[in-house]
Amino acid sequence: MVQTSFDIHTAGPGLYEFTDPVRRWVSETQSGPGLLTLFVRHTSASLLIQENADPEVQTDLTAFFDRLVPPSDHPTMGYLRHTYEGPDDMPAHIKAAMMPVSLSIPVADGAPLLGTWQGIFVFEHRRAPHTRQVVAHLTR
Repeated sequence: MVQTSFDIHTAGPGLYEFTDPVRRWVSETQSGPGLLTLFVRHTSASLLIQENADPEVQTDLTAFFDRLVPPSDHPTMGYLRHTYEGPDDMPAHIKAAMMPVSLSIPVADGAPLLGTWQGIFVFEHRRAPHTRQVVAHLTR
């Protein structure tokens, strides 16, 4: 078992890919089969495995979730009580509750077994820049 963490710097809502640093770490750490677990240590961000070939996929996902869960100052969100950290805070918690905060990825021959067009992303739900920490745990 080996662990590390990745700091992902975000600049507002959207998907931030960090597949390459994960691939490098796995290749330096393990040559045989195993299981990689990733966990984001925040309650207003998520983790996704998603297409990394066409950036419109990421833009469309962000737009969809913004329409699904608008800011707390939107007329439809007047029922929210946790609003003192800004109009994007509680919606960010709701989005994180709807999406994964951990991922399990099989590993073989020193590489995560991702599909051809798959990448690993932090999905930032807050408007302000953040540094999101993702913990990686690799087992044989």
